[in-house]
Amino acid sequence: MNSFDYSRILTQAVDELSDSQSYKGLFHQHKEGDPLPSSVSLQQIVDLSRAILFPGYFGKSTVNKHTIPYHIGVNVENLYNLLTEQIQAGLCFGQSNNGLKISNEEPSRETAAFLAARFISKLPEMRRILATDVEAAYYGDPAATCFGEIISCYPAIRAISNYRIAHELLVLGVPLIPRIITEMAHSETGIDIHPGAQIGHHFTIDHGTGVVIGATCIIGNNVKLYQGVTLGAKSFPLDDNGNPIKGIPRHPILEDDVIVYSNATILGRVTIGKGVTIGANLWVTEDVPAGARIVQHKR
Repeated sequence: MNSFDYSRILTQAVDELSDSQSYKGLFHQHKEGDPLPSSVSLQQIVDLSRAILFPGYFGKSTVNKHTIPYHIGVNVENLYNLLTEQIQAGLCFGQSNNGLKISNEEPSRETAAFLAARFISKLPEMRRILATDVEAAYYGDPAATCFGEIISCYPAIRAISNYRIAHELLVLGVPLIPRIITEMAHSETGIDIHPGAQIGHHFTIDHGTGVVIGATCIIGNNVKLYQGVTLGAKSFPLDDNGNPIKGIPRHPILEDDVIVYSNATILGRVTIGKGVTIGANLWVTEDVPAGARIVQHKR
């Protein structure tokens, strides 16, 4: 058997992979003590947040009404410390947070702690809204037996809770981390909700797999989507260099009490009026007036 020059092959691979042109645009240079946010730590943050928002369903199963202040207190303290650390790690990707100027060279621990505390102060309101989402899922599904089943089993609640956590962090100006958190839910449930979307109370997604909700979507109250629904962009206006212009409204607006059935696609900055029902497998690119019922016609 001929000898094989492993050393030469490995050395050549290292040289090619270390060539600055090969990693252009793909390289994040770490400063000492300033790594990227950790997916493991962010999963712990989501788990702690869920344990606080839904006590007894996530985290310690032994919690009861006598021990709940202790459990929530411990979880809040752990959440604050982890979140402060992760926000600081992510600050190198943003230069301003709610008007506070952050240096890319020295991400501020004090600013990270401030943002973590502000996020925790939003948890009571987040729980109130998530309770309406659980209620909407329960009353919208005749197969559901109790609220506990919705919280424990339904992928929509996992995806929506991740979205509401991520959205609040995004509103506070936290960079990078919100998108990682929603993509965790996307991987887990097949439901893709951008943290920039604005979603009202009593929101539910039945079954859920394949749902896409774009960054500039505005969704009102008491809206229900079924599996495979896409709320996407129709086109991307380009700048003088031919690149997509970012930050402009390009996704649908769904007003209150809208139902969109499975595999329907709604594209562009169109408005779906209050109380509209959109049937399955439809393609919608124009405004729909309030109260309309759009379905496929029989041949």
